[in-house]
Amino acid sequence: MKLPIIAYGDPILRKKASDISQDYPELSQLLANMFETMYNAHGVGLAAPQIGLSIRLFVIDANPFAEDDAKLKGFKKVFINPQITSESGEKWPFNEGCLSIPEIREDISRNETLTITYFDENWQKHEETYSGLAARVIQHEYDHIEGILFTDKLSPLRKTMLKSRLDAISKGQIKVEYRMKFPNKKGK
Repeated sequence: MKLPIIAYGDPILRKKASDISQDYPELSQLLANMFETMYNAHGVGLAAPQIGLSIRLFVIDANPFAEDDAKLKGFKKVFINPQITSESGEKWPFNEGCLSIPEIREDISRNETLTITYFDENWQKHEETYSGLAARVIQHEYDHIEGILFTDKLSPLRKTMLKSRLDAISKGQIKVEYRMKFPNKKGK
């Protein structure tokens, strides 16, 4: 089922999410819905807060980046209760966007490499190290479960320049090709 994506301005996007347990209700259906929602919106990642759930869960399918990085071919993963344990390497800029902040893309600098522990959809524990675009996509989605948006990493001047566009998103004054839930839309 395609779920509505929570738009910029909703307080749930600013909350630090909570861990879940193995008996989380209907987890496999939730994961299927998250992948379907992400694909419908042409995203490469989707975090649970973006669909209104303040839980430490995100999904990634970085296959669209496989042309730029062959290691991303078939890179489809579920991250449950993840914890980034280290970030290292040079920071490098890359143009990022977000399904919760449509029509805005900005160059964001992130560390080249990270190590993360997480559980997969079968509750198998992993500790893995990623670099490049894989690390970047993970960092972006991880920020969501920490209550951080990519726009938080912009300079104060750039944030000021984007303020009217961000306000328009929170008021639902934009058109997107996927379902969204706007926090401040009139007539809600």
